[in-house]
Amino acid sequence: MSAPPAVTRFILIEPSHAGNVGAVARAMKVMGFHDLALVRPRWPDVLTRPEAVERASGADDVLRAARVTGTLQEALEGVTHLCATAMTPRDFGPPVCAPREHFSQLLNPARPAPSGPWGVAFLFGCERYGMRNADVWRCHACLSIPANPAYGSLNLAAAAQLIAYDWRQALLARFGEAAFASAFAVRPAASLADQADAEQVAAMLAHLEQALVAVGFLDPAAPKKLMPRLQQLFNRAQPTQQDIHILRGIARAMQQAARRGHEED
Repeated sequence: MSAPPAVTRFILIEPSHAGNVGAVARAMKVMGFHDLALVRPRWPDVLTRPEAVERASGADDVLRAARVTGTLQEALEGVTHLCATAMTPRDFGPPVCAPREHFSQLLNPARPAPSGPWGVAFLFGCERYGMRNADVWRCHACLSIPANPAYGSLNLAAAAQLIAYDWRQALLARFGEAAFASAFAVRPAASLADQADAEQVAAMLAHLEQALVAVGFLDPAAPKKLMPRLQQLFNRAQPTQQDIHILRGIARAMQQAARRGHEED
């Protein structure tokens, strides 16, 4: 990678404790990050609840700038690389690795550079039940630490602090203090990079799934693991926005052909 990511976003999926949200904001700010998104939080007013503001302990600016979305897909605008945080590997899921190991690979100078600005998101599951399989499947990597096998559950804010620290250290080692400060001093605007972001990939996959059902290739009553496998395929391929347009055009053509076949019958 020749430049730091334009986006580093921490995404909390269905957080249930307002205090944890505030503590995550504090953990982020301490490490120089500020892009926080909440997906379907338990409390609609979580960002202004007293326990969130108190636990933020001066990071209330991160809370004020945070976004609340109804779906994970909405929270992924501008993101091209997704990292799940989960202790348990998932069948057909992304590779599992320690944060430092993955960050070293991701920032390797020999790694092909993206065609435009790129963004990273770290996904954290609900305090009560962690991350759903479907959310893990859509990620490029699953970050896990070698914790006590008898008790490996981290508090949400502690997990965010750990990831934020390792990511900051990796970015500083790769790009230096000046580049880090320049990249994260101001909240970045959503980028229209050439590389498709996770939201665009998800929409394309949903369209492709409909087309596969229409032509009889996918049985919706017994889908097995086809779509998670395709998710990982496209994660590895890193499609551009033009690639997405082509694939959706193919999906439309498949649907149109299926409709003509039904009309002829």
